[in-house]
Amino acid sequence: QGQLVESGGGLVQAGGSLRLSCMVTRSINRFPAWAWYRQGAGEQRELVAGITSDDDTQYGDSVKGRFTISRDNAKNTVYLQMNNLKPDDTGVYYCNAPVRLEVSRVFFGWGQGTQVTVSS
Repeated sequence: QGQLVESGGGLVQAGGSLRLSCMVTRSINRFPAWAWYRQGAGEQRELVAGITSDDDTQYGDSVKGRFTISRDNAKNTVYLQMNNLKPDDTGVYYCNAPVRLEVSRVFFGWGQGTQVTVSS
């Protein structure tokens, strides 16, 4: 099984931007989809953005129009560009490869995630 290494988080003021990266130690185009998930304090992990092997994208309602997921197959890296950040976006962000975007089952063990904190 490969590894997932998330990075790019940090502390940012509301309205700011961050770009998260997920480096994968396997070829990402072998998997049907990739997604970014967010887990706030005391909350369940939720999918915020997903991208299929056909580059179709899907976003959670709370991030539509602000977040953009992309992938670089040559670098085996998945990105999440986050703009106009809000305090509710605070949490630990993880990437993984879901069996399908509609299901919770994923191919990899969870990485360490990257913390995003948005101050008001």
